[in-house]
Parts: sequence; C-alpha cells; structure tokens
Amino acid sequence: MAAVVGGLLAAPGAAKAQQTGKAHHIGFLPSGASEAHRSQLEALRVGLRELGYVPDKTIVITAVWPETPSELPAAAAALVRQNPDVIVAPSTPAVLALKPLTGTIPIVFALAADPVGAGLVASLARPGSNVTGLSQMNVETSAKRVELLREAFVSRKGVALWFSPDDSPGAVALMEGIFREPERRGAALGVELRLLKVTRVEELASAMGGLHPQRDGGLIVLPTPLAFAHARAIAELALKQKLPAIGHFRGFAEGGGLMAYGVDQDDQVRRAATYVDRILKGARPGDLPVQQPLRFQLVINLKTARALGLTIPPSLLARADQVIE
Repeated sequence: MAAVVGGLLAAPGAAKAQQTGKAHHIGFLPSGASEAHRSQLEALRVGLRELGYVPDKTIVITAVWPETPSELPAAAAALVRQNPDVIVAPSTPAVLALKPLTGTIPIVFALAADPVGAGLVASLARPGSNVTGLSQMNVETSAKRVELLREAFVSRKGVALWFSPDDSPGAVALMEGIFREPERRGAALGVELRLLKVTRVEELASAMGGLHPQRDGGLIVLPTPLAFAHARAIAELALKQKLPAIGHFRGFAEGGGLMAYGVDQDDQVRRAATYVDRILKGARPGDLPVQQPLRFQLVINLKTARALGLTIPPSLLARADQVIE
C-alpha cells in the first residue's frame, strides 16, 4: 500500500481546490508504476495543457501507482474514495478494477484492447455508461506484427509470448482472441505460431531461456500490462537468446528488441485529455463514442539487428517511423 499512499499525497490539495472552485480534480490510475506507465501521466498533462488547463491552478491530478496488478483493486478503491471529477485509467485492467466501485464518476480509458469484448462499454458508438475512451486495436496490430517479423526474419516458426498473471475467464478469452488473429495470419504466411504463457515475473527468464531461434523462430510479444511494464527485460532476454523479437510499443525496441509496432501510446493518452475536457464541460461519457487510433509507430533497432546477424530489407526500413542506429 506504500505506492497507494504515496500517490494520494496530492489529494488534500485537490480537495482544497474543489472547495474554492478554482480547479478540477482528475484521478489517474495506470496498471503499474514502471517508467513507461509514468510517461503516460506526462502525456495526459501535455494534452490538458494543450487544451488550456493550468496544472495546480485550473486542474489538479491525483495519481495512484500500483506496483503490481494485484494492487489494482486497492489502488482503485483509494482513488474512488477521493471522489475526483473524472478518472483517467489508460488500460483495460485499471478500468475493470474501477467499474464495480462507481457508476457515477466518469472513467476515460486510452489503451483498451477490446472495449466491447472486455465489457467496458456496451458498444463503440454508444458506450452507454460512465466509461468511454480510446481503443488500441490489439487484435489487428498483433496480426501485423507477424507480417513485419516475417519480413525481417525468414522463419517457418514463431513464439507468441503471453505474459500475464490473470487467468480469469474474461482475461483468458480476451487474450485467446488476440492470439487467434496472429495465428491465422501466420498460417497464411507459412509461419507456425505456438503460445508461450508466463504468469509470474520470476518465471520469465527461465521460460525465455528455453527458446532458440533455429528451433523456435522469432518472438512476438502479445500486448499485456506485464509485457508493457517489463518490456526492457523481455527485450534484453530476447537479445541474449539471439531471438528476433517484436513488441507492441516504442519502448520495446528502445530497450533492445528488434522491432516494435503498435499505436503511439503517448499520443493515445494525450488524446484522452480531449474526453476529460468534454466531460468537465458537461458531456455524458455514455454519449461519447469510443475513438480508434490515429497514429501507429514502427520502430526498428539496427543495433540489435547487427547483433543478431540480420540485414533488414530496405523496403522495411523505409516504412519505419524511427530507426535506432
């Protein structure tokens, strides 16, 4: 609970601001406390500043930082007790932790994998409750990662890493749906994918230590909160095993992974500020359609490619948004 208490240190200031009518109180609940999660808060601040809000004057943000997914329910309860005007919860697990606790505080997500399938909203066009936000199209982008890895690394096999401690029926169904599409796309490209499930951080090194590029092919990291929080560790382990690997956000390639492809996550959170603004001005969350991503990023790490003995095709390099030399 130290992370929860630490995150609530700003709450008295927020309460005072509400009493004087000078500032709106925004809650922020990520699904972890990694550097990547903390960059989401900065992206939200940037988005609010672009809309004219002044930190600590016209808007006050209370952030709660759960260190592990198991701390999310307690963190969500602590934040709801503060009764903020709006809560920004970027990921699906954070929203699922909040939904049973409040049907009145507006909740805005920014990186939901499947908002309808996960039960966050009734439909994309009309969310219908106190929850709305932006989707990151994980099913479609996961299939695209198979294509990109196949283009960079010719192999008939591949491993999809499912790194998640959540074995609830809803979470399993969601991840199976996300895996099904890359599996289907792999089959069309002549690539046989197998699923490697890891449920604990302590098991990650041993699980990946058993992989070999000649036997297993390349590695596709499925988008889960733990994969996001531990992207650098996964990238380093993949490089140690000489595995060409692709993740779902820029930080994976920056941490040593061969490639990363997915939505621009900071842009998604920055755009979530527009929904915060509309709700503060009187809009009902249930009437605000879920938005789709506008920006996708392909990042290629040439340093890693050289370490793996790979030559990235010029046609693939030309499509990259960022090339790490």
